Parts: sequence; C-alpha cells; structure tokens
Amino acid sequence: MSDKEGGASEGGLNVTLTLRLLMHGKEVGSIIGKKGETVKKMREESGARINISEGSSPERIVTITGPTEGIFKAFSMIAEKFEEDITAAMTNSTVTSHPPVTLRLVFPGSQCGSLIGKGGSKIKEIRETTGAQVQVAGDMLPESTERAVTISGTPQAITQCVRHICSVILESPPKGATIPYRPKTMPGAGHPVFQQQQQQQHASQAFTIQGQYAFPHQDLTKLHQLAMQHIPLPSLGQSNPTFPGMDASVATSSQELAIPNDFIGSIIGRQGSKINEIRQVSGAHIKIASATDGSPMRQVTIIGSPTSISVAHYLINVRLSSVVTDLGAL
Repeated sequence: MSDKEGGASEGGLNVTLTLRLLMHGKEVGSIIGKKGETVKKMREESGARINISEGSSPERIVTITGPTEGIFKAFSMIAEKFEEDITAAMTNSTVTSHPPVTLRLVFPGSQCGSLIGKGGSKIKEIRETTGAQVQVAGDMLPESTERAVTISGTPQAITQCVRHICSVILESPPKGATIPYRPKTMPGAGHPVFQQQQQQQHASQAFTIQGQYAFPHQDLTKLHQLAMQHIPLPSLGQSNPTFPGMDASVATSSQELAIPNDFIGSIIGRQGSKINEIRQVSGAHIKIASATDGSPMRQVTIIGSPTSISVAHYLINVRLSSVVTDLGAL
C-alpha cells in the first residue's frame, strides 16, 4: 500500500501512500461540488491525487494518493466539508448537538491485526490519543480481502487518526496479494430487485466470517439497499433467518458508541420500534445507557458476533444520517 520514492528527507522517509475510502453517492457529490470545483480545490491545496470510481453503484471508492502530508490535508478538507454539510442540514433545527463526521476506509485485511494491536492495544491507543471512534469490521467486504474501517469524530480527530493509520501502513506492509473491494453496480430501485436477489441467493458466492461461516453477500447488499431507500426492513422468519451466518455460537465481542442525546430518540423509535428492528435484523444485543446528568451524549453498547456488530453499527449510522437529512429538509 506504500511506495518508497527515494531516501530520507528532513521529515523522515519521503513516501507516497494510497488510502481508499468507501462513500455513498450523496457524499461523493458533496466532495465533487458544482462542476467539480470542490474536488479540484482539494487536489490543488493538498497536492494529493483524488480519484473517484466510475459506475452507478450506490457506493463509490475514492482513492487518495500522495505524500503523507498531502494525504492528511486531503482528509482534513474532506472531513471539514462533511462537517459543513451536517451543520447546513441542521440550520433550521432545534437540535443542540449533531452527529460526528464519519468516514469509512477500505483496508487490507492482512493489515487489520496491526491496526488493532495485541489485545486491542493499538486501536485503544489511537482512540485515546485522537478522541476519534475507530471500528474495524469483523468480516471482509464482499469478494475481496479488504475490511471497512470506520472513523468518527471531529475533522481534527479524524486527521490525527489518519496519521496513526499511515504509521501502521508504513510499519506493517500487507501480507500477500490484496483483492480490492469493488462496489457492485445495482439494478434499478424497487422490490423486484430484492425478489431477484432472493432467487439468486443460494447460488451466489459466499465469503467467510472469521474462517468459520459462509455469509451470502447478497444479504448485506439487500440490507444496504433497503437502508439507503428507507424501505422497512424485512422481519426474521423462524425457519429462514434473513441473515444466515449470524450464529450465536460465534465468539461474541462488544463495541461502545457515544450518541448525542438529541438523536437517541431516532435510534430507539416510537415505543422502541427502531431499536428492536436493528436488534432483530443484526442479531446483536444493544443496550442504551440512561441519560447522565449534564452529559450531551448517551453510551450505546453493541454485543454479538463481529458480523452482528458491524450490521448493527451500520444500521445505527443509517438512522443518524437519515435524521440529519430530514432535519435539513425542514
């Protein structure tokens, strides 16, 4: 993932790195800007190459290549742009706090161990040093050897976090060949898509979770599409779970999130409908702490298999994104 371009310079090794980001269409539109002006400015000011994958997929890959300082500047500008978008969407809102900026990196699975560290020591150090939330997905992205690494926080915290990630990349190169994740081009919207996917599901290629369970990637694709279109999520049938592979026998782990008080209602839903939906679809156990006097945040704990946690975390982020979008439309 790195390419040394010569000897040492005053600031250390003169290296060129490449980082890949996974973005939704709306996020891509934001960084491109009108007539491409925003991304042109980012390229000029950072000195980094910023390339956006072609295609009609709901997800796009944004590749950032350049010297380390150029990469930090590009990430800083992208995070600040997303912060502006959140603030603009909430201009007419009575909500006093807003969700953090969230970026998703696509990271070679062989380097994830170095990013997490022994017993989680490295990722804990990064969280404590930068103040950013960092989550490494427990499963590979479909048909690839890469994982999603989600970073949330202020633009400053995200940039500091990227500095740490670049250090990990330089110190621990990927082992073996990396099969890059390529978002699938999606057919037109509408329920026939999901019916078609259900028919193809059993014949589809599956990828492995933790070396033990096969997980048909159409299930995550279907979930992603439903979430993007805000269509009610399917309920779990007794004999045919929506997400086969989320087996309770898989070793469980936990993840903690801090959600602003003003947004916790959108996660819970009327009479707990939304949080129950997220629990049901992901298979994760989700606990929401009581409000602490004076604290603007609420602690949310997700417990389950790595896959259950990843899906629950994704669904919570979708809820947060949708409420910010709705506020902007008011």
